[in-house]
Amino acid sequence: MEKPTIILATSNGVGMGHLARASAIALALKEYANPIIVSMASGIAEIPEFMGIRCEYIPGRDRMWMTRENWDEYLRDRLLALVDETGARVMSFDGVVPYPGVIAAKFSHPKLALVWVRRGLWQKKPQRFVLGLQSQMMDYIVEPGDFARAYDFGPTAGRSEARLTSSVSLFQKDTALSRDDARTVLGLDLSRPAVLVQLGTGDSDVNEKVTAALSGLLGWKDLQVILTKQPVDKDGKSLAPDGLDIRVVRHFPLARVLRAFDAAICATGYNGVHELLPAAVPTVFVSNIRGTDDQEARAQWCHDMGFALRANQADLSDITATVTKLQDSAVRDRLHTKCAELPDPTGGAEIAKILYELAVQEDPIRPSWLRYKQLLAQDHINRGMRHVVYMGLRRLSLIYRLINPHMGVEVTREEPPVWGSQNTAKELHPLIKGPRRFEHLITDASDSYIRRRHEIAEKAYGEHVENINSTRT
Repeated sequence: MEKPTIILATSNGVGMGHLARASAIALALKEYANPIIVSMASGIAEIPEFMGIRCEYIPGRDRMWMTRENWDEYLRDRLLALVDETGARVMSFDGVVPYPGVIAAKFSHPKLALVWVRRGLWQKKPQRFVLGLQSQMMDYIVEPGDFARAYDFGPTAGRSEARLTSSVSLFQKDTALSRDDARTVLGLDLSRPAVLVQLGTGDSDVNEKVTAALSGLLGWKDLQVILTKQPVDKDGKSLAPDGLDIRVVRHFPLARVLRAFDAAICATGYNGVHELLPAAVPTVFVSNIRGTDDQEARAQWCHDMGFALRANQADLSDITATVTKLQDSAVRDRLHTKCAELPDPTGGAEIAKILYELAVQEDPIRPSWLRYKQLLAQDHINRGMRHVVYMGLRRLSLIYRLINPHMGVEVTREEPPVWGSQNTAKELHPLIKGPRRFEHLITDASDSYIRRRHEIAEKAYGEHVENINSTRT
């Protein structure tokens, strides 16, 4: 029997949680299916080269490369074109909001089943008001397990339509490197202690948390501090206090080399918790309160159950003091030992089996078009309410910018898009993050698919794109 093709789509969330879960599921699928990952997250640049999985980047609506209405249709048409190209019978979507374009793609294809991979631990944000309607649009709903599920009191907690699995993680005991092998890969000293710091940078409050956390590492003898991005603000000013040996390392997937670290400081996102704790890395969690994910609830559970330390994200002095506790080997040993009690995160394989079974069964029972129209109507209402608030905020921001002009605003160049099927991070990162429109193609795309993609792009951008013969790279 020929392997079925399964598309795993993700939104562009605050962190890498959506993409990490899709990657874990795709790796499990490779044995008996052909997974393809499509994502609006820039992190997709890392996947094809290192995982051997075909991928496509789809620009999110936040790129503002087209109008919102055009983007909904563009997303629908991109997904449908990929379904037709690959013969996929199942598409999963990992994200808080199933975009109208995702649901429209499912309703526009008679044999496509749509599975919502819906993480729990939601904060009580406005998205909860359409949760029931969105759920009715799906053929199947899966909730990846969360170690902290006992502290989930959000809008998804009391719902019964989702199938709960074990937690999903790219860390797997049998594929993770040993301490010395991981350190060799990362270029770290084998004999000196090493701490991983993953807090991100950007807004001033996040930057302050990074500085506070790094300050808690001062005085740790012979320490190697490993970050995944330079600890600098937007003006290039260092966020790190003097006296630390800081190294910036890029490695994907990081889960494979987590045993290299004696401790970690990390935001309390889904993938951070479900990679670091199974790897038994003593960790201080500093929550990011943006987005829908209830990181504070997850951090509190980790702390209360003794699996990690929680720093008060609103108190910089507490962040420094809590991180300082990691310098105590007794504290690290206690956390390391406690983490051994956690169950293995086998949810990636469980969800892969669910998707495979759907791909080889008869046509799914489909919700009615009426439900789909209701969702569209609700989306327009929500968008209208957001628009009123947005206009007020926009006027305030315009006044502010008259007083404090913002220099160097990056604007997408309205030139014909760059086309290509690049599959290395070195090639993809500049294209995904660059100022020019980028149309990414899966490897080995057919001529008919390329022609269809040009039609979709021309419709979305409202202009002619370059000759089709120039697209293959």
